[in-house]
Amino acid sequence: MCDCENSEDVSAGKPEKVNVETNISKNENRESKIESGDISLENATECKTRVYKRRWVIVSLFGSYSLCNAFQWIQYGIINNIFMEFYNVSSFAIDWMSMIYMLTYIPFIFPVSWLLDKKGLRVIALVATALNCAGSWIKVAGVEPHLFWVTVLGQFTCSLAQVFILGMPSRIASVWFGPGEVSTACSIGVFGNQLGIAIGFLVPPVLVPNVGGMDELAHHISIMFYITAGAATLIFILVLIMFQEKPDVPPSQAQVAMRTMVPQESSYRASVGRLLHNTSFILLFITYGLNVGCFYAVSTLLNRMIINHFPGEEVNAGRIGLTIVIAGMVGSLICGIWLDKTKTYKLFMTGYLPLGFEFAVELTHPESEGTSSGLLNCSAQVFGIIFTICQGKIIDYYGTLAGNIFLCVFLLLGTIITAFIKADLRRQRSNQLADTKAGTKQSGQKEEGISSLPQEAKT
Repeated sequence: MCDCENSEDVSAGKPEKVNVETNISKNENRESKIESGDISLENATECKTRVYKRRWVIVSLFGSYSLCNAFQWIQYGIINNIFMEFYNVSSFAIDWMSMIYMLTYIPFIFPVSWLLDKKGLRVIALVATALNCAGSWIKVAGVEPHLFWVTVLGQFTCSLAQVFILGMPSRIASVWFGPGEVSTACSIGVFGNQLGIAIGFLVPPVLVPNVGGMDELAHHISIMFYITAGAATLIFILVLIMFQEKPDVPPSQAQVAMRTMVPQESSYRASVGRLLHNTSFILLFITYGLNVGCFYAVSTLLNRMIINHFPGEEVNAGRIGLTIVIAGMVGSLICGIWLDKTKTYKLFMTGYLPLGFEFAVELTHPESEGTSSGLLNCSAQVFGIIFTICQGKIIDYYGTLAGNIFLCVFLLLGTIITAFIKADLRRQRSNQLADTKAGTKQSGQKEEGISSLPQEAKT
C-alpha cells in the first residue's frame, strides 16, 4: 500500500483507478512516473483520493480577499474627476492609482512565484491578506487634501498584495479539487476578482457623490475607506483561522503522484526559460496580454470617457462598468464549466481570465501553475500600462472614439494570434514526453536544471 491515508472517495466510495479521467497532461505525467519507477503501478492503483467539503471554504476565502483587493484597484479610477478635485492633482496622477497595480506586479511576480513554490498556499494567503489590510488602513490616514502621498502609499501596499493573489486560482484548484472540478474551481477563484471590480465600479460613485465642499467630500471618502478597511481586517482574521495549506488526503491521482515523488530541486530560472521557449505558450502570453490589457485600460479610463461627454454622470459611468464586468463574470463561469467537460480552450474574451490560466497549465505541464499564471499576468500588466497611457493620450488629443478604435485594433490582433495556438494537447504532450524519453536514453542521466520533467513516458 502507498503512504496516503486510507480515505474513501466521497463520490464513489471506492479507490480511484489508474485510468481515472483527469486533465490530459496530469494523467500522462502520472503514467510516466509509474513507468519510470517513481510510483509503482500497484501503489498508484491502491492509493485512495478524497475531496473535502472544506475545499469550498478555501476557494471562497480566496475569492473574498481577491474581491477586496480588486475593489481597491478601481475605486479611484471610476471617480477620477472627484479625486482630482479633492487632492488637486491631474487626471493622469489618478490614472496611476490604477496603473500602480500593474507596475508593481511586473518586478515582484518572479520572487512571489518562487515563494509560492517553496512556502505553499497558506503563507501566500496570509501575506496577501495582511498587505491588503495594511494598505486599506493607510488610505484611511490619507483622507486630507495635502496627503496625496499617503493614499499613494496605501494603494502601493494594496498593489503588493495583488502580486500574491493573481496567480493562486490555478494552484488552489489543483491542490483542493478533483479532476472534473479544476477548471470550474479556477473560474470561481477568478470570479471573486471580477466581482470586486464590479463592486468597485458600482459603489464608489454612490458613497462618494460629487459635492462641493472639501469637508463633506472628505467625510464621504472616509466612509468608503473605513468600510473597505473593516472588510479587509475581517477577511484577514478569517484566513488566519480557517485557511489550510492542503487537504489531508489528496483529491486526485495527480496530487497523489506529486506527494509520493521524492522531492527534487528545480531551478526557477530554468523553468521560466523553458516556458519562454514554448512557442504555444508565447502565443498565449501575447494574446492574454492583449485581451486583458485592453480590459485594464477601459476600466481605468471609463470615468474619463463618460464624463467627457456626460458631465456629472459618475454613477452611470459606474453602472456601465458594472455591466461590462458582469458579462465577463458570466462568461468566466460558463467557460470554466464548459472547459471541464470539453477541454476546448479557444473561446472568446469574456472567459479569457480563467481560460488563459488553465490553457497555460495544459500547454506547459509539468512546470508550476504559479509560474505560468504569473507570466500571463505579467503580460497583462505590461500591455495594460501601455494601453492605458496610449489610450489616455489619444482621448485627450483625438477624442473617445479614436481611443476605442485603438483598442479594437489590438483586440482583433489578439484574436488572429489565438488561432495559431496549437490546441491538440494530447498529441503535443505525447510528443514532448517521447522527446524526453529519447533524450534520457541517449544521455543516461538527467540534464541539470530540468529534474522536474518526467524521465520516461508512454508514447
